[in-house]
Amino acid sequence: MIFEMEVMSLEETQSLAHRLAQVLEAQDTITLEGDLGAGKTTFTQALAKGLGITRTVNSPTFTIMKQYEGRLPFNHLDVYRLADSDEDLGWEEIFYGDAVTVVEWAHLIEEDLPDERLAIEIYRSGNDKRKFVFKPIGKRYEELCEELF
Repeated sequence: MIFEMEVMSLEETQSLAHRLAQVLEAQDTITLEGDLGAGKTTFTQALAKGLGITRTVNSPTFTIMKQYEGRLPFNHLDVYRLADSDEDLGWEEIFYGDAVTVVEWAHLIEEDLPDERLAIEIYRSGNDKRKFVFKPIGKRYEELCEELF
């Protein structure tokens, strides 16, 4: 089952992320894929705000992971720098702790990801226009998408 949505503005992207944040629970994992500039970090920032995080959220490109506190703890990973690496950053603790986790460039650690997760692909189709493709993997995420859409 695949869910698609086209947004026409930054505000619509933020609204989508905020709505998703309202239905997230501890141990939820979201993977984000998309070209550079597609909006992965922008979506993540809005998701974090929806989780009640007041700190500035920016891409953890050089540190791999940043953690924040909000309604739920929040892990933001950018694993782009892990390409061709067998590095184990303690995936069990990250994915099965009490936090919501967002992973940018998740295909680079595919074998380390939880079996169930929400995979989101973002496609740029104009200045602020984006197409979001939600691919729920597992019953929890199918139900989450049905509620969201």
